Amino acid sequence: MRLLMLAGILLLTQPQTATVSDDLTITQHGQTIVEVNRSDYTYPLAQMMNQEKYNQLINKLDRQVFQAPVNARIDEQGAIVPGKTGHKLYRSVFKDRFYRYYFGHGPAKVQVPLIDVYPKVDGELLANIREQKISQYVTFFNSGNKSRAHNIDLAAKALDSHVVFPNETFSFNQTVGMRTKEKGYRSAPIIVRGEFSEGVGGGVCQVSSTLFNAADRAGLKIVERYSHSRRVAYVPSGRDATVSWYGPDFRFKNTYNQPILIRAHKYGGSIAFAIYSSDMINVAPRKIPNASTHLPKEIKKDEDIRSSVP
Repeated sequence: MRLLMLAGILLLTQPQTATVSDDLTITQHGQTIVEVNRSDYTYPLAQMMNQEKYNQLINKLDRQVFQAPVNARIDEQGAIVPGKTGHKLYRSVFKDRFYRYYFGHGPAKVQVPLIDVYPKVDGELLANIREQKISQYVTFFNSGNKSRAHNIDLAAKALDSHVVFPNETFSFNQTVGMRTKEKGYRSAPIIVRGEFSEGVGGGVCQVSSTLFNAADRAGLKIVERYSHSRRVAYVPSGRDATVSWYGPDFRFKNTYNQPILIRAHKYGGSIAFAIYSSDMINVAPRKIPNASTHLPKEIKKDEDIRSSVP
């Protein structure tokens, strides 16, 4: 018994060997972003690489390191603001480095390889396609309705400097994005099933309707466009384009052989769209009636002021 106790004490007092990591450490800018082990990517019995798990790893890495490029734009003073290059995971290079670790022995450390992603619209392109104005349309609203005016301004800024390439189809919803409080949109009057109501993003339909008329006047192909369930006052009858994130969209196709540039500005109580392109474009414009310059009236009901337009 004493011998067993002595043996146990001797074992406890022996120096412990430190466990050596066998992991692959993946870093970015000197910081560890993930650690993996080859055993996690191996089938237990077949001793073969699990390709599905590897694909999950690189997809996760790509999402983690991806930085979207930023298109060039034109600022309020008319100056071109250069775009910014983004980056994404360089998959083929990472695969080579991962395989070296996987089929090798011991731990490894690699810097995540990145490849540049260039903006679709650069300053040189903008300079070339802002030469010729091919269309313009203006509508008016009551700037005293602060929430609605704010929403109109937000949507206009999301569209300003947007470029539509030849044979590309523009989508209002995809370009402007979801109209939410998190994005700064406010509650304002909208039309729901033919009745006026309050909803986040009220006023955005005036933006889509103004753009529709500018695009139609420019001779672009209208692919998708829906009217409101009741008459709106800011455009001539039948010249509106209602939009909703989970419903109608406004879409048009650039059928010209040159890119087109959309400019959008809110001036006090008006929203204006102008469409530009290069001086090489052959425009086939359409005759479109102008919007009324009279401000849409406001309707007072149950102590609430509700605009007569969405």
